[in-house]
Amino acid sequence: MATVFLPNAKAFLPSLPYASSSTVHAQAQQIVCCRAATEASSSLVISRRTISLSTLLFTTLRGYSKGRLDEANAAILEADDDEELLEKVKKDRKKRLERQGVISSSAKETAYLQDLVYKLSKVGQAIEKNDLSAASSVLGSSKDTEWVQKVNSAFNKLSSSDEEKTEVDTFNSSLASLISSVSSNDIEASKVAFVASATAFEKWSNLSGLVEQLKGL
Repeated sequence: MATVFLPNAKAFLPSLPYASSSTVHAQAQQIVCCRAATEASSSLVISRRTISLSTLLFTTLRGYSKGRLDEANAAILEADDDEELLEKVKKDRKKRLERQGVISSSAKETAYLQDLVYKLSKVGQAIEKNDLSAASSVLGSSKDTEWVQKVNSAFNKLSSSDEEKTEVDTFNSSLASLISSVSSNDIEASKVAFVASATAFEKWSNLSGLVEQLKGL
């Protein structure tokens, strides 16, 4: 029997690509890495968007909160101002009522000051006419005359503030100069002293609240 030789079977099989196990493993790792990179990139985009939205929201809320805080602070300050103003009004009203009470109980002192108004009016008219003898007859020859003492007793009772007391001092100083100038027959000095005296008395009357009680001012 003849011997039959079979050809190599590999010669009849198509040539197929063959990959080793190490090559397959490397490709798998590459796929995993690409997928991880894609997911990381996507996560990064999401994270940046989230941060941007959070920042915008925080800024908006902070601005809103600051605005409300400013409004609250303004309201508090306004309330404080209102309380201070109300307190000042109360104090002023109390002071005014106390002053009115003192004036109401000082009829005698008010009469002394009303007499002073009449005397200053007569002295002013006399000086305007250069009639210093008539002015002297009204003023007297000294600042220690009875009417001056009565006027000062009224000043002492009705003066409560430092400003009022300052005007009283100015009046007495000017009145002394007026009496001296009239006695010396110095018309110009008498005019200056008279204006100073009348001005100080008028200021005191306004400060003390007596200007409404006195006629002729």
